[in-house]
Amino acid sequence: MMKRKIGLVITLVLGTCMAMAQNKATTADIKTPKAVMDQFMDKRFGMFIHFGPVTQRGTEIGWSRNDQVAEADYDNLYHEFNPQLFNADEWVKAAKDAGMKYLTITAKHHDGFLLWPSAFSDYNISKSPFKRDLVGELAKACKKQGITFCIYMTVLDWHDQDYPIDNPHHPELNARTGNMTAFKTRMKNELKEVITKYHPFMLWFDGYWEKPWTQQDGKEIYDYIKSVDVNVVVNNRLGKISDKLGGDAVGDYLTPEQTIGKLNMDEPWESCITICNQWAWKPNDTMKSLKQCIQTLVTTASGNGNLLFNVGPAMDGHMEARQVTRLKEMGSWLKQNGEAIYGTKGGPYMPNEIYASTRKGNKIYINVFQRKDTTLNIPLLPNSKILKSYFLNGDAVVIKSDSKGYRIPLPATLPNENCTVIVLELDGNAVDIPVIKS
Repeated sequence: MMKRKIGLVITLVLGTCMAMAQNKATTADIKTPKAVMDQFMDKRFGMFIHFGPVTQRGTEIGWSRNDQVAEADYDNLYHEFNPQLFNADEWVKAAKDAGMKYLTITAKHHDGFLLWPSAFSDYNISKSPFKRDLVGELAKACKKQGITFCIYMTVLDWHDQDYPIDNPHHPELNARTGNMTAFKTRMKNELKEVITKYHPFMLWFDGYWEKPWTQQDGKEIYDYIKSVDVNVVVNNRLGKISDKLGGDAVGDYLTPEQTIGKLNMDEPWESCITICNQWAWKPNDTMKSLKQCIQTLVTTASGNGNLLFNVGPAMDGHMEARQVTRLKEMGSWLKQNGEAIYGTKGGPYMPNEIYASTRKGNKIYINVFQRKDTTLNIPLLPNSKILKSYFLNGDAVVIKSDSKGYRIPLPATLPNENCTVIVLELDGNAVDIPVIKS
């Protein structure tokens, strides 16, 4: 990841939407068809997987090289890399049971090791005792189980002699001059290899912050990707990261990390957040509660974004049972309440600590996080009439209103302690309602 930010800060943003004019600005700069982006954003929930030889040390992928793990040790871990318990079908099933719609694997992180047998680098999984094509097996399993397959790639490579930096922790020790032309040529070859061989729906880049990588480099690689397959979705970390799309920004969507993005009805975004603390596997890492996990997903969707939720498999290739169980618990909630998540738009209400809203068709879903009072108070909907109100898959809800807003009586115990969904059916299209400030 961009930095070792391993603490989750769930920011329930009460700010305003980003500039309404951004749609016009992005039209000429983003080559990915709108229909493809809409398909991506409708998925709402995906699995991020950080995995590689470093799991044998239990330290962070990429970032622990030359820090917690000596360079010579780190770069030779692949000689011992043999995750015999890896089973692509089980990984994908864990994602499917969680209600996730897509999966993104760190095919190449900043340490430069490739999880596929490449024709363009010898530092790859075929040279390990494991030998198998982990990326290929995951792509096949995703196709079989109906999960959209995506790939993480890096724009820096501390192992590659053609990249000018090998030790970001101690820049004064960097002696490489590098050859960025050769480096980018190899990158293009690797990208064409994974695009044509594994057909990822999306490419998730990272590593933009180091000086050798320029904005122009990002644009060059973006254009190259689109020349290979125009439909591949690309995140905004291929160029220097920006908090908006269009203009000089490179990529198709925004990527807040370890925080929930702002409500943004104009630009697509996806928050990447860990189920524990570290991205890669760490023994006895603290795991988030089910309430945290569900409310993170709901708050993300209510802001009109996707959640890419990270799991780090253990060094032998298995996903920890406790994490798989937590994911399955999320899936159980989604089986009952997925209507309020998949294919929805965020809003119209700004999310807060008590509730968050999503909408689709003529319905608004009020996702209630906690019962702080006997009544839930929400602002009035402009030019709209509520025709029907009820708990999702449950009993009717009586709503009273006055000039100050709607008053919804709540039972002493909410139907679901993690997140209870109340449905408001309107006399018009809920998506047309402007964002309402609480």
